[in-house]
Amino acid sequence: MPKRGEKNKKVSPLLKALREQKASKLKGGIYHRTQIDLTYNSNHIEGSKLTHDQTRYIFETNTIGVTDSAINVDDVVETVNHFRCIDYIIDHTEDKLTENLVKHLHLLLKSGTSDSRKDWFAVGDYKRLPNEVGGQDTCAPEDVHKQLKTLLDEYNHKGKKSFEDILDFHVRLEQIHPFQDGNGRVGRLLMFKECLANNIVPFIITDDLKIFYYRGLREWGHINGYLTDTCLTAQDMYKELLKYFRI
Repeated sequence: MPKRGEKNKKVSPLLKALREQKASKLKGGIYHRTQIDLTYNSNHIEGSKLTHDQTRYIFETNTIGVTDSAINVDDVVETVNHFRCIDYIIDHTEDKLTENLVKHLHLLLKSGTSDSRKDWFAVGDYKRLPNEVGGQDTCAPEDVHKQLKTLLDEYNHKGKKSFEDILDFHVRLEQIHPFQDGNGRVGRLLMFKECLANNIVPFIITDDLKIFYYRGLREWGHINGYLTDTCLTAQDMYKELLKYFRI
């Protein structure tokens, strides 16, 4: 597990608020709202059937509310795990992106799920079987380490990252698709982390932006504006939250 990095630059007001509210377990603030909104939307994009209210209830009470319909246990486990992932990126915002950090997020996300009990599924490690995303080929399992290392080296060499740098990293990570499952959620957590690390207002891809987000991923390198505009729209929504919470 990577160690927390040196804080050699000023912490943004948002990161300061997230850390203070996380430590004090403050309810109803930007930390509380980010945990629920980011977890609900990122999991929902990947097929979770939990509602926003159910996600909120799990975060606030660590219990599942009464419901008339059956609830998938994995949806609950991955919701709780995603809360831990967000805590991790808040604590480790300044850490350089490494293979170990990326793998650790996957370990946090998928621990205790039904996938973790499959002998072919590697929790916290790279995929063992070929997979595809949206009908597109991805990196072969045996090439993941090499391709991801190259991507991380190129990204880390840039120093201060721009909004476009972060989006480009996200697209290339999704194209590699290093894990058997959980790639999108790990990738969106890393985007949030890297925005925080580079004093860029982060954003949450909401479920209603999903179709535009997927189009943006698919068209990146041809029409970068699709993904950029979608993420800027999401960023505007998060800016409204910051305005509301006076950050």
